[in-house]
Parts: sequence; C-alpha cells; structure tokens
Amino acid sequence: MVDDSPQTHWDGVYARRDAREVSWFEPAPETSLALIRQAVVARDAAIVDVGGGATGLAAALLDDGYSDLTVVDISDIALRAAKAAVGVQAERLRWVGADVRSCDFGRRYDLWHDRAVFHFMVSSADRDAYLDTLRRTLAPGGHAIFATFGPAGPTRCSGLPTCRYDTLELTRVLRTDFHQVASCLHEHTTPSGEHQQFLYLLARRTPRP
Repeated sequence: MVDDSPQTHWDGVYARRDAREVSWFEPAPETSLALIRQAVVARDAAIVDVGGGATGLAAALLDDGYSDLTVVDISDIALRAAKAAVGVQAERLRWVGADVRSCDFGRRYDLWHDRAVFHFMVSSADRDAYLDTLRRTLAPGGHAIFATFGPAGPTRCSGLPTCRYDTLELTRVLRTDFHQVASCLHEHTTPSGEHQQFLYLLARRTPRP
C-alpha cells in the first residue's frame, strides 16, 4: 500500500532537497520580523511558527530577545534540519511535529505565524480544520501573521495545488473575529532564481467582550 499522507509527502520533499533549497526558503525573514515588531508583542510573549521547519524565524527571534518560541512542522525531517541549523540554541525552543489541522498544542499563544502553509489548505474541510486549531490556540486579542501566495502567485508548489489570496479574500476567510492590522505584497526570489508573489497579512483576533 502506498502511503500518500501529508507527512510522507513533506518528508519526501525535505529528503530530496536541503531545507535551504526549497522554493519558500529565504535567507532572512525580514518581512515577518517587521510585522511581529508592528504587532508590539512583549519579548516574553508566546509565539508559534507554523511550518517553521525551513525558516530562520525562530533563530532570528531568539537573537531579537524573544524567549517563548514554538516551531511546528508536519515533517520530522524538516524539524531535524531546523534544529541542526539553530545549533546549541535549539534546546531553548519547543519543537512540535504535527499536522496543524489536528494538533492540540495544550496552551494558548499570543502570536501565530504561518509562512507558506495556509495556501496549501485548498479544500473547505482543510481550511475549517486549520482555522479551528487557530481559534483553539491563539489567545483572544492575539495576533496572527499569514504569508500566502498573492493574486499573481503560483497555483502549484511542491507537487500540490495552492490557493492564491488578496487581502480582502484572506480576511474574509478568517471571518469576523479577526480584523486586518496591516498587509503587503512581497516578491520572493526562490533559491533557483524564480519569483513568487506572497501576500502578508497581520490580523488581530477580537478580544472577548
């Protein structure tokens, strides 16, 4: 029997390529860091980076003085590579291997960061499951940062279909308990030299009345 689970798919992606060679890799997460600073979260705020196995965000946040950081990825291979890249500081981070659509983090976070995961939620069932986890996990009044393919971005990536969003559509998908704080389009250059349009959205979850 062929195992076509999402974890197997992404383990295969990372087994075939170095984490620095995947199309979404960026040497420095400058746009994400700028939006986190705009959200004005405290240095001891709880931050979760979803799909963080091929990013340098956690290490950059450690360097910036943030202390409560969780990195989540569906691929164990990606997490092992990320730990190796962080080096001795890896023990300061919480590492979670899980599918975000069904993960129970067992705690609340003040900021949710997702670069290049949500646009793979192409079915309504996947989007609903993802957003259910988001609402269980992000504290009321907390911030969420999404980086998805923009209106001119790719329709496929790593052998899978993707969704493209503009600000209005992504805000609509998040529904009424989130409101936009900031958004921007970013032209990402892949390690192979191709260009991908990303939409970044910083949104705040409505505090409880």
